[in-house]
Amino acid sequence: MIDYPRPHGDKLAALMANAKLPGSDAQRIREALERYEQWRYELIHLEDGLSECLPKAVNLLNAYKYFMDKELIFDSPNDFLYRQKGQLKLDNTVIEEFLPIFIPKILQSDLEGTSLQFGSYSCFAGVYFTSTLPHIEKGGGLKIRQKNQDFVVSRPLFVRASHHKDFADAITTQTNLAYMAAECKTNLDKTMFQEAAATALDLKASVPSAKYFLLCEWLDMTPISSSLTAIDEIIVLRKAKRISSDVRRLFSTAAGRESNRNYFERYLRSNPFREDTLARFANHINRLIRDTPEDEVLKRGHF
Repeated sequence: MIDYPRPHGDKLAALMANAKLPGSDAQRIREALERYEQWRYELIHLEDGLSECLPKAVNLLNAYKYFMDKELIFDSPNDFLYRQKGQLKLDNTVIEEFLPIFIPKILQSDLEGTSLQFGSYSCFAGVYFTSTLPHIEKGGGLKIRQKNQDFVVSRPLFVRASHHKDFADAITTQTNLAYMAAECKTNLDKTMFQEAAATALDLKASVPSAKYFLLCEWLDMTPISSSLTAIDEIIVLRKAKRISSDVRRLFSTAAGRESNRNYFERYLRSNPFREDTLARFANHINRLIRDTPEDEVLKRGHF
């Protein structure tokens, strides 16, 4: 069986060991770990293929994310989980764990012999050498600059350097070459958008053929055209805006959350993850994987 990454599971386990976790929340985290393992098992054992996997996978994602956002964090009688959820990374790691399982399943028929990796990896972002004229270093002091990406479609890359034609006394280093990268955000604001635009530009400077996408659950800014940046597309997975700040401030205490729990529940229920947004992202990847035959290019007259 494929050893799928566990970015979200690792965060839950780390939270269980966090000394600042209120004692009354510890049992709730234990239950969350059990719920997580069940969610992961069901997701991994879904049928392959877009039509078979997509609706069931999205239902599993919505059910688990509702449990995480509402039942675990929002309904906690303490304020620790709600106020620290950004630092604890319980939000965006759900989609980071979902995508490396979901995407290969729905693209299974197109992955034969591709040797592609799916998931969160440190990927090639540049190369430099630390040697100087009077100080000779092995392989010129080869150094690879890498960038952590939330989700990539990549291949392993081994880079070797030597001052000798026969590669004697060489240095070899390993990285990953990202052909597609996606940043996963819970709430997308303007600062995050600008940071992603810079990351996309860096990626394409290193791998000109690469594609870069920005995925978010909730939009927290006025939309800006991605055509003005190196970002290929921004996908709002829930097709909804973030709850306004004047309402969110009422959630800062357990009492405030209790008073507004029906509102929060309705908002989550009415704005689930959408099948079409996730299918759109998968189709972008599918088009990258599949070569376009020459006769098809000539038939339509453009490429």
